[in-house]
Order: sequence, then structure tokens, then C-alpha cells
Amino acid sequence: MTMSNGDSKTSTPFRIFVGYDPREDLAYKVCHHSITKRSSIPVEITPIVQSDLREKGLYWRERNNLESTEFSFTRFLTPHLSHYQGWAMFVDCDFLYISDIKELVDLIDDKYAIMCVQHDYTPKETTKMDGAVQTVYPRKNWSSMVLYNCGHPKNKTLTPEAVNTQSGAFLHRFQWLEDEEIGSVPFVWNFLEGHNRVVENDPATQPKAVHFTRGGPWFDAWKNCDFADLWLGEMEEYSKENNKDAN
Repeated sequence: MTMSNGDSKTSTPFRIFVGYDPREDLAYKVCHHSITKRSSIPVEITPIVQSDLREKGLYWRERNNLESTEFSFTRFLTPHLSHYQGWAMFVDCDFLYISDIKELVDLIDDKYAIMCVQHDYTPKETTKMDGAVQTVYPRKNWSSMVLYNCGHPKNKTLTPEAVNTQSGAFLHRFQWLEDEEIGSVPFVWNFLEGHNRVVENDPATQPKAVHFTRGGPWFDAWKNCDFADLWLGEMEEYSKENNKDAN
């Protein structure tokens, strides 16, 4: 768990849980860096590590072949890990934040159980990242970045028991909620590399967080994807700071 920025004595840090997969360790570190570097509010960032959750008895689900990452299901433990209190965000590790997370937090509306970018998205690729199968399902990518109103009564449905036993459809399509309980966030906060487009002279289409959902520059096959230069620049900055701290 990492605390960053702001005066934590006067304001409660905003909780952010980032999906962690050992194969994407560098992606996690760069995502983490991109949030903390730009945040003007205190944040508390915690990786969701499957092996830790198994040790704690919170996760015992058997892995199936359609899970492309170790956090395919563990992400739904976010309200439980937040003790069903306040707001918290889950985000995949393959995000790069370009804007201050405060701008996203300012969009929070307590009338919703969750808020997310409501993509209408069907991937063209049949595989992603390091050859994992690219599955297609309704509300694809909605669960990759979610603001959870952890204290909302409906989110108490997301017990460890439910997260370990409910179907992928139930969880990823938010079937424990009514449609009107799902708030919408502008797509620029989950800007899908290779799918969403920047429109010239239209600031409303400029990404605030790039999601390398097909695979990012940390995989050799995706070194030249869109926005790779931004991610590589962030990685270099992270590496320099890390090396400085180590010396």
C-alpha cells in the first residue's frame, strides 16, 4: 500500500486498487507512478495480488482458460477490501494516467452504486497481450476501471463468497445492479488504445487515462502501439526515480 501527495491528516486519502499480475509487474509500477505523479489529492494505492488474497482466505476460485490476467475476478473484492465504506476505485494495471485523478473523483455522485466508462466495444483482435484469448461479451471493458460506492447496500452483494462463486457474466456485467444504479464517466478516463480516437481540435476527446487493453509497450509485440511513446516516457521517469532512491 502506498500513500501519496496531499495532507493525509486533513483529508482521507482516496483509495485506489490496481489489478496486479506478475507478468505485468512493470505495467503496474508505471500505472502507479502515473497516478501519484499527477494527483493533487492524497491517494492510497494498493495492488490486488491474487496470491496474497489466497493466503488470506479471500480468494479460492479455480483459474479458467478465459482469464487473461490474475485479477479477472479479484477486482470485484474492491468493496470488501474497503470494508464496504466510502468510495474506492479499481483499475487494471495496463492504464497510463495523463490527468490528475482529482478530476475523476470530482465526478463522483453518491446516487450511484458504481460509475464507469460505458463502452460500446467489440474488439477486432482474437488475442491480446501475450497471446491470451480476447473474449467478447456485453459491457466489455466496463469493469476495467470502476468507481465503487462501497457503502451502497447493493454492493454488499460482493462478498468473498459471491466473488468466488458467481459467474463471469454476473460480475463483469454488474448483474447485481439495476441499470440506473450504474453512473457514466466520460470515455477519456478509459480511453481504449486502438479503438477510441482523438478528434483534432476537440479537447473532449483527449485521453485522461489511456487503457492499453490489446497489450502495451511492456510486451514486445506492442512496442509500437498508439501512445507507446507516452508510456515509455513514464517508464523512463519511473526508472530514473527508482534508481535514485536505490542509490
